[in-house]
Amino acid sequence: MADPYATLGVARGASEADIKKAYRKLAKELHPDRNKDNPKAAERFSQVTQAYDLLTDKDKRARFDRGEIDGDGNPTAPFGFGGGGGGAGGGGFRPGGTQFDFGGEAADLGDIFEGLFGGQGGRQRGGGGFSGGFGGFGRRPQPKGANVAYRLAVPFIDAATLAPQRITLSDGKTIDLKLPPGVESGTQMRLGGKGQEGPGGFGDAIVTIEIQPHAFFVRDGDDVRLDLPVSLNEAVLGAKVRVPTPDGAVMLTVPKGTSSGKVLRLKGRGFHHKGGGRGDLLATLMVDLPADDAELTAFVETWPGRDKGNPRSRLGV
Repeated sequence: MADPYATLGVARGASEADIKKAYRKLAKELHPDRNKDNPKAAERFSQVTQAYDLLTDKDKRARFDRGEIDGDGNPTAPFGFGGGGGGAGGGGFRPGGTQFDFGGEAADLGDIFEGLFGGQGGRQRGGGGFSGGFGGFGRRPQPKGANVAYRLAVPFIDAATLAPQRITLSDGKTIDLKLPPGVESGTQMRLGGKGQEGPGGFGDAIVTIEIQPHAFFVRDGDDVRLDLPVSLNEAVLGAKVRVPTPDGAVMLTVPKGTSSGKVLRLKGRGFHHKGGGRGDLLATLMVDLPADDAELTAFVETWPGRDKGNPRSRLGV
């Protein structure tokens, strides 16, 4: 392979940020999905990716700069042999095969590699073998295809109860997603192998969750808030009233003599916590007075206690 710096078009002293910038530009131009009818572009894409992999590996980059490895990550003079190609009186490595030339006698290193690394054909421990000499030594796998981004609108109630969500992918297939505890707008879910196809396999699908607003519920952390209207007689005399929650309606006791603004808590009726359990539903009671009720007006006008106390005294007025 050529000099990785030249492949990416950067100077030897280029920073990691410059290398990443150059790679992104070339990868975008040469990506196989944009050059399906241009095999040379795919080959160049592979070279650019390999150069990027080497230069972003600090150890390999340092070894290349010292001349210890070449652009493929292979030793420039393996096991101390060679260095200039089989000249008279000196041993050299033949790049076309797994042989060293020892002053006229060729020695096949297939058995040597097998003894050193184990497996057939000199295959290294944990994968990747030697193909046509040292071409496969230390080589990274081919890049996968591009990831595909999706946005999924999730109803408020479904997010609170973690109801499964169905999403249709670009290939027309549908998948039922299980929402994670703690889900919120901006949460991303990764679907492995559901992206575009590339030389090294399929990329992933990245699903970004957007929780839709609700008509009367409001999220507060993992709690759910609700303004709950109650009638005058329910507030004055106390009552049991039905209250909506993300899990369905439940009964709530309104204490006798309740004023607007009092908050009542229903445990475990909110969003699921990441670490387990759920938040609560916080119902703020709002006394709903009837409009133009002559009897109520007449009662208040003659009610002896109408002028008792100042409800705004705690506000300093």
